Amino acid sequence: MTADPKLVHLCGADEWSSARDRGAIDPAATGDPFVHLSTPEQVHLPANRLYRGRADLLLLHVDPALLESPVRWEPGVPTDPESMLFPHLYGPLPVRAVIRVTAYRPAPDGTFAPLPQELT
Repeated sequence: MTADPKLVHLCGADEWSSARDRGAIDPAATGDPFVHLSTPEQVHLPANRLYRGRADLLLLHVDPALLESPVRWEPGVPTDPESMLFPHLYGPLPVRAVIRVTAYRPAPDGTFAPLPQELT
């Protein structure tokens, strides 16, 4: 793991629109203790588990240096590759920490592929 890994947050267009209005994505609004983040190399795993077939997903590319709350690397779910850890942001994700937004569309069968190299 590098000292400053690339991080992404997966969300629907409506969630991103609301976050821009409020200034942040707050995990307390959904009852979660943290904001789910991923690395670009692993984001297809939660996308397929949670959002299969959704055509409105966005990837929020996050600058870790602009986060104000701690990021902890923790296990995902048992079906994830062994020893894979996911970044969890224990506090709000400020809109100002999002440095790029890209669409993340499923294949015709509804599955999400790993990101192409230019997005990692």
